[in-house]
Amino acid sequence: MPHKAQPFRKEYISVETMVAHLRTHVGVGVEVLTREVDLAKRRVTETYLHRPGVALAGYVDLYTYQRVHVIGNTETAFLNSMKLDARRDALQRIFAFEIPCIIFTAGNRPPEGFLDLAEEAGVPVLSTPEPTTEFIDLLRDYLKDQFAHQIAVHGALVDVYGVGLLLMGKAGIGKSEVALDLVERGHRLVADDVVIATRKEPNLLMGSGTDLVQHFMEVRGLGLVDVRAMFGIRAIRFQKRIEMVVNMHLWDSSQEYTRLGMIEDMHTILDVSLPMVKIPITPGKNITVICEVIAMNYLLRHYGYDPAEVFANRLEERIKQRKGPLPRRAVEYFEHDYE
Repeated sequence: MPHKAQPFRKEYISVETMVAHLRTHVGVGVEVLTREVDLAKRRVTETYLHRPGVALAGYVDLYTYQRVHVIGNTETAFLNSMKLDARRDALQRIFAFEIPCIIFTAGNRPPEGFLDLAEEAGVPVLSTPEPTTEFIDLLRDYLKDQFAHQIAVHGALVDVYGVGLLLMGKAGIGKSEVALDLVERGHRLVADDVVIATRKEPNLLMGSGTDLVQHFMEVRGLGLVDVRAMFGIRAIRFQKRIEMVVNMHLWDSSQEYTRLGMIEDMHTILDVSLPMVKIPITPGKNITVICEVIAMNYLLRHYGYDPAEVFANRLEERIKQRKGPLPRRAVEYFEHDYE
């Protein structure tokens, strides 16, 4: 059952934004070496990076200039080995392209004349003390996150025993009330009403709230509830992997509901298939406890124990024994301690 909302993806981020995020969120030291270049005007549009060794050597026919350039020890040594006129010609050749930015890694610094030509072309030049391989891994992971596909999902996301449960259903079915009850029982709210789902990997879906709503919750008849202020920091999370979908809907006598759990429904978001449990809502049913059991059952299955499979095997063994139709007691003998 694919989601009907339209996915979206950032078209670009500015070099200024990338530098700020690397410093604050990724924890990487980045120094801006060019002083006369506006970082806000240069755009990053791809997750891939480019090592410009071949381009510096003069071959630009297949030059992927639109990517962030990373210059490590090898490229720096090559630049330093070139004569001044040859280096100037090589740099003018690549600076003729719209390069987003150039980053020197491992504490390397640009050779003589490099910054002057970069500022003339309007190309930001940065430096980081991080080793080249480690920095590339960090930067690529950051860019993959920035350009990942996202979608807004109507529902509530709660961390229940470490399992990310996405509560879905029609408006007014009680998703927020169940989420609030789960928080009161010690679980953690990630988002209510609108969940921003992001596909980090082909089979990995992360969820978070919106920057406006964050951990506010709307409960019909009560109004807005600030979960963080009311229950404390232990009651919230800013992000959580979405692992299961709990589909809440009114009881429908004409619909078939699984009773053994042998057949598992799936729900697809951003081409990621998630196991889904359909919960019919009837008066007096404790949905909160059911959500806790769903999470614990998911953990059991994750660690290799499937209760439905165990019961099916037990039933198959009983059929093979061809005993009488009457069920037997679970114990063969009642001890004298009649509890």
